[in-house]
Order: sequence, then C-alpha cells, then structure tokens
Amino acid sequence: MKKLLLIRHAKSSWEHPELTDHERPLANRGLRDAPEMGTRLKKRGIYPDLILTSDAVRAEHTALIIAERLALPKDKLKTTSSLYHSSATSMLSLVKNTSASIHTLFLVGHNPGMNDLIDRLGGENDNLPTAGLYGFIFPINEWKEASYGKANFWFMDFPKLKFPDIL
Repeated sequence: MKKLLLIRHAKSSWEHPELTDHERPLANRGLRDAPEMGTRLKKRGIYPDLILTSDAVRAEHTALIIAERLALPKDKLKTTSSLYHSSATSMLSLVKNTSASIHTLFLVGHNPGMNDLIDRLGGENDNLPTAGLYGFIFPINEWKEASYGKANFWFMDFPKLKFPDIL
C-alpha cells in the first residue's frame, strides 16, 4: 500500500510586484497556515518518507515549514523544478518514478495541476485551498503501478476546516 498526500502551497504574497511568480514569498496568512497544517499532520501521525516540492519560493517554504513541524531530516525533502505549475500528467509521472522504498509521499505544488490530479485520481474537490491537503491511498506495491482509477480517498484538510477528522 502506498500513500500520496498532495499539498498546495500556503498563501503567497503579492506585496512585491517586481518579483516574478516563481519568486513570490509566503504571505502572513501562509506563514500562519503552513505550521498549522504541519501540526495537524503530526497529530494524525502522518509522516512522509519523502517530500517532493516545487522550487517556487512559496512552495519550497511551505514544504520546509511542514518538514520542520514534523521534525524531518533534510534528506527527506527534495526540490524539483518539474513541480512548478506542473500538469496532472507530469505530477503522476513523478509519482510513478518514485522508489518503491517510499511508502508515504508528499507532493507540494500548485493549482490548477493539483486540482486536476485530484479529479483524475477520482477525488471530489472543486478547489484545493492554499495550504490544503488531499490524500490518496493506492493498493499497490510499487509507485510505478500508480494510475488513474487505482486511488482511494484517504482524507482532506485545509486551514479553514474547523474540526478536521483525526484519523
């Protein structure tokens, strides 16, 4: 069994119009929400074997904050440019190329790709909010077996969800 958690980056700042989209940092709300979501993961006992994150500043910072909340070693976090505004197909390709030794994988990225991947995997979600989490369980032994139609809903959580179910 493999577990995939899709994490949309926390709220980004638009205060510096001279910055490129790739360079935008987290807003104050993002700096508040990312640690909260890390704490919720810790309360659920959900720890990744690997976090793959977009190299956009807002996504990488979100991933770092969550990793810190979970007290993960730095070698469990890998940054990749291929997750920056990635399509659902590209994200699934990254998942499929993940080592079989990884049981729980976190992807930190962006919409609309995250929403599209959730939809294609059979999830029910109109829009994954910033700092939102959407999890799937795959009844497979190796990530290369992951495909549309093989995923089962695990859980969804986001900052404004007041009473998330603790699994």
